[in-house]
Amino acid sequence: MKKPNYPLYETTVFEDFRIMTENVAKKYPDRIAVSYKVNPNDKETVHKTYSETRDRIRNMGTGFVAAGCREAHVAIIGESSYDWICSYFALMSIGSVTVPLDKELPAEELTDICRVAECSVVLYSAAIEKKMLYMKEHLEGVKTWICIGNAEPTVTDGIIPLKNIVSDGARRFAAGDNTYYDYKIDVNKLATIVFTSGTTGKGKGVMLTTHNIVSDMTQGMYNFAITERTMNVLPPHHTFGSTVNFVGHFAQGCQICISSGIRYILGELQEYKPTHLVLVPLFVETFYKRIWAAAEKQGKDKMLRKLMKASNGMRKVGLDLRRTLFKSVTKAFGGELRMIICGGAALNQDIIDTFEAIGITILNGYGITECAPLISCNRNECRKSGSVGVPIIGGEVKILDPDENGEGEIAYKGPNVMMGYYKEPEATAAVFTEDGYFKTGDLGRLDEDGWVYITGRLKNLIILSNGKNVYPEEIECEISRIPGVNEVVVYAGESQKKDVEVIVAEIYPDSEKLESMGVTDVQKYFEEEVRKVNSRTVSYKAVGKVKIRLTEFEKNTSKKIVRFKIDKSI
Repeated sequence: MKKPNYPLYETTVFEDFRIMTENVAKKYPDRIAVSYKVNPNDKETVHKTYSETRDRIRNMGTGFVAAGCREAHVAIIGESSYDWICSYFALMSIGSVTVPLDKELPAEELTDICRVAECSVVLYSAAIEKKMLYMKEHLEGVKTWICIGNAEPTVTDGIIPLKNIVSDGARRFAAGDNTYYDYKIDVNKLATIVFTSGTTGKGKGVMLTTHNIVSDMTQGMYNFAITERTMNVLPPHHTFGSTVNFVGHFAQGCQICISSGIRYILGELQEYKPTHLVLVPLFVETFYKRIWAAAEKQGKDKMLRKLMKASNGMRKVGLDLRRTLFKSVTKAFGGELRMIICGGAALNQDIIDTFEAIGITILNGYGITECAPLISCNRNECRKSGSVGVPIIGGEVKILDPDENGEGEIAYKGPNVMMGYYKEPEATAAVFTEDGYFKTGDLGRLDEDGWVYITGRLKNLIILSNGKNVYPEEIECEISRIPGVNEVVVYAGESQKKDVEVIVAEIYPDSEKLESMGVTDVQKYFEEEVRKVNSRTVSYKAVGKVKIRLTEFEKNTSKKIVRFKIDKSI
């Protein structure tokens, strides 16, 4: 840990989305706000300044009011785009209730959610036109359909192109229509319903206010400093993408470069040259594997390890040459990447240490949709190994029913905590303590300085018949270090014999890595390696069965493994 208790960073304070867009446009009118490609294969990149973006959001908001969107429940379904960002900001500025939805969901599920959320307006990307047709046929409550994005819709009957909304709003504003600015925003009123991804079961509709989101970003940004340019790769319907990557960065005047999708990321890193990224662990793990795969292919992996060790030694005496020594390594990420903000799941400390050694700081954080989402984060110059940092300003963390090791369920109280689950009063009541703390469902502990450490997920906890608790994430972390492991999930095997207790490690192997290592019997190799892991831990945590799978685990669009869909029979 370096520089404990060093001063808070400056941040931009704002009360609502409209004030945010106005403030940043006045402060940085000619600075690039958003960069993107109309077509991912085009060489040309479109750049929009903060003043241009403010004008588009204002015109769009004026047009939305005229189209009857004020205070309506509005679904937004589509990929990350300039129009998605502007639509979201505009709707949040006119009193609509936004319902951001995952475009990858089946049409039937999108339809059900829109019905539950009582949406009367749907904004959709032309990329999901087929799903829209199904929804349009089955959703009687939706009165207005608006197509967003760059692609032209092939279906035009009853569909309003977003560009028509914008041009209409521009005409109205020029003619003196001030409905966008005149509306008083109630920051404590329901502003968005975010449906959780449901990795352990059915998702719920999290109700967030403008104050929840704004306080999360204004209070959270005091803890760490972002750099001048980022590239968005996260899905927009998730709060990590919409709140942190869009709201938090836009408010600070950061240039947001929008990725065209996973297949284009490597090329876009070279073009956009981000100075920091906001990622979930899967992306970081992929980058980590790519570093070592490239080094091994060139026969330079041993030299790289020695160089990292030497560099770490030099840094202890004040000599930092990482930008020079590892230039060839960091070039793969555009050459200017200095920081990664990572959250959403556990990240192996070995990976964090490797990136730190080559000059890329990883700020590991912790958040949950119900908290809009940021709860805690490591700081730029103050970090602790294994920790997800300190709570944001105004937030309080405590551990419920701690055991002898101080571990228990993490509970949080702060201005960013949700109103509750939409139309689910019983589920809402179940996640709050009597004194108003939100029960996160995550297990962890606090150290003597108030830093947060995540142990695992309560729903994943394995409770043995002898009363012992086994945290699968802890074992997964150890097994993931085994060369040749691509993905691993640990769980209690379900046997027909009720008296049989078996901890299972299900592994999706890295075939190319194993082949390069000369491994011919994959099952035998992993059984031997897992036995070594077992030898380093207490007996009741020992893995009793290794399962090899041929395909990667199913994931949601936030790149989290969907655990409840795993076949646990043994």
